[in-house]
Amino acid sequence: MTLDMIGDWKRTHHSAEVMPDMDGKEVTLFGWVQEIRDLGGIRFIILQDREGTIQLTIPKKRVAPEVLAKSDGLQKRFSIGVRGTAKKTTMTPRGVEVVPAEIRVFNVASEQLPIDITGKTPANIEVRLDARALDLCMAQNAAAFRVQHVALSAIRDFLFEKGFLEVHTPRIIASATEGGAELFAVDYFGQKAYLAQSPQLYKEQLTMSMEKVFEVGPFFRAELSHTRRHLSEFVSVDIEEAFANADDVMHLLEQVIQFTCKAVAEKCTKELSALKYRATIPELPFKRFTYDEVLRDLKDLGVSVPWGEDISTEAFRTLGKDRGYYYFITDWPTHAKAFYIQPKAGKPEISEGFDLMWRWIELVSGGTRIAEKALLVERMKEKGMNPDGFKYHLQAFDYGMPPHAGWAIGLERLTMVLTGKKNIRETSLYPRDRSRLTP
Repeated sequence: MTLDMIGDWKRTHHSAEVMPDMDGKEVTLFGWVQEIRDLGGIRFIILQDREGTIQLTIPKKRVAPEVLAKSDGLQKRFSIGVRGTAKKTTMTPRGVEVVPAEIRVFNVASEQLPIDITGKTPANIEVRLDARALDLCMAQNAAAFRVQHVALSAIRDFLFEKGFLEVHTPRIIASATEGGAELFAVDYFGQKAYLAQSPQLYKEQLTMSMEKVFEVGPFFRAELSHTRRHLSEFVSVDIEEAFANADDVMHLLEQVIQFTCKAVAEKCTKELSALKYRATIPELPFKRFTYDEVLRDLKDLGVSVPWGEDISTEAFRTLGKDRGYYYFITDWPTHAKAFYIQPKAGKPEISEGFDLMWRWIELVSGGTRIAEKALLVERMKEKGMNPDGFKYHLQAFDYGMPPHAGWAIGLERLTMVLTGKKNIRETSLYPRDRSRLTP
């Protein structure tokens, strides 16, 4: 088949913009062939673009021979342009169709596609991810990322309104941000460097000058976990605020979450319909439970967690059965939190760290940060870390570090909550985990 050039054609409408009241109007559409049905004297083609689908109707005896010839050679996923006339009809769900006057074929596709783009024959997630570019052509799969786009836009709008500045910190670093061994090492012109786990240390330093900052970007953790909620490369939404404590940023966080849920509920009705998921807008304030209260509640449910230990996924699943909402867990044991989390005054075994949970999923971690250099060095040593490796971060504490606090949202996990997806790899465009490096 000879391919056509786009030439002087310009799209006049997306599929969803063609309405019954446009009866008789000429339109030019671009998209892909999703389905073809041939009923003898008439041929129906479902054209898909990023906004949805529309039916092209070809009455074989009434269209130009060249239009019929072009339609004879079409197959699924061919990239095409159509110039034709909108027609009001009772035979399609949207009450409108397009009768082509001209068809241009821009590119062809394989006869044997690896997955069924109509979704009628489901494929397992590994097959889908291997053909991710095609997988994302299905409305229900792309919908999650349109929701993610709206959610991230809402978060940005809210933080801008609150006076936060968006910043961009390095991804190649000289030492561990969080401590621990979950780092990807890279060769940096003969020196050993690492991919950043978070922007934590940089955003703390930036509170000295910009006071209120946030960053949205990819970060990396060499976790051996292979679960439905872990990725090796993920997008984090981080904030840090000067002259603030954990209570201040918890209040900010619950407002951000409510604002984001409202934006998704209002702007993503089509996407949520495709996902068969109903958005809810949480009421404020979110419930708050201390670590001790959670352990007591778990004990009542038959799950014993020794004080000071982290809470397992299985325990959270048990807890989440009775908590179908957002809630904070506060007052974590200090040794269970990162070295930079502030211990409570007069009760140093308890920290000013918190997690925001949704049912059993941890969405956000945050807290008051240590602003005193000597205490930070002490906490590093308690964690088995060498303060010499944090020379440049520690020297910032000699320049008037303010009291500060912050948090970090995992964007893919938040998208799971907003879309009802059960596997985090469905909320990452091209997921990376311990077993997947392609495509």
